[in-house]
Amino acid sequence: MFLKLRRYKFLLVELVKRDFKHKYKGTVLGVGWSLLSPLLTLLVMKLVFTQFFGRNAPHYTTYLFVGILVFGFFSESSKGGMTALVGNSGIFTKVNVPKYIFLLSKNAQTVVNFALTLLVFFVFCLIDDINFTWRFILMIYPIVTLTLFNIGLGLILSALYMFFRDMQHIWSVATRLIMYGSAIFYMTDRFSPDMMVVFRCNPVYDHIAFIRKIVLTNTTPEPWEFALLAGFAAVMLLIGGLLYKRYNTEFLYYV
Repeated sequence: MFLKLRRYKFLLVELVKRDFKHKYKGTVLGVGWSLLSPLLTLLVMKLVFTQFFGRNAPHYTTYLFVGILVFGFFSESSKGGMTALVGNSGIFTKVNVPKYIFLLSKNAQTVVNFALTLLVFFVFCLIDDINFTWRFILMIYPIVTLTLFNIGLGLILSALYMFFRDMQHIWSVATRLIMYGSAIFYMTDRFSPDMMVVFRCNPVYDHIAFIRKIVLTNTTPEPWEFALLAGFAAVMLLIGGLLYKRYNTEFLYYV
């Protein structure tokens, strides 16, 4: 796989450029929407949950921002990955290229968007009097594991979407359920231990909780938390890789 990626490096780079330009084509602000969109979501949620529901916990804005940032990365990557094959069928039906390269280009584009928003997040941390420590470097770990998780999930969703176009609507509902189960705008400290086990079965929540622990409590996550994120990524990549390998030759019949 890595040898093929080196061989098609130029194509991958050009696909990332194309996807990035296409996303903001015809917009006035262009790439500025990568920064403005999560900020507007943050503003709305902060207004609703502080003014109407009385959420006044310390550093609640940063707490919200972490959830919005991570879930937005997951949502954009999974939705883009799901349509990666169908959206590029005009290329791989004419040229013999690895089909997963289109999925990787989508994920690369979302990583760029995420990185831009992350810079804004750090500015908000300064405004919110968050102490920057060496532990912030550990944020690289959940970003990498979530990226790998998204790639594995994208392999699964893109294959399913190739055969069942209803997946787009099903996944839209599923992402909404995942959002509500990721504790983006509410605290989990009042939930029972049994309920916390349910939360821990949600990879998006685990990545959010990992980053919040670093940023808001200035503590290093436990070894089992590192292992949990790696486990989710490994399992999803394994399932996605096997599914892709099994049905790779059949994709041409469904485009």
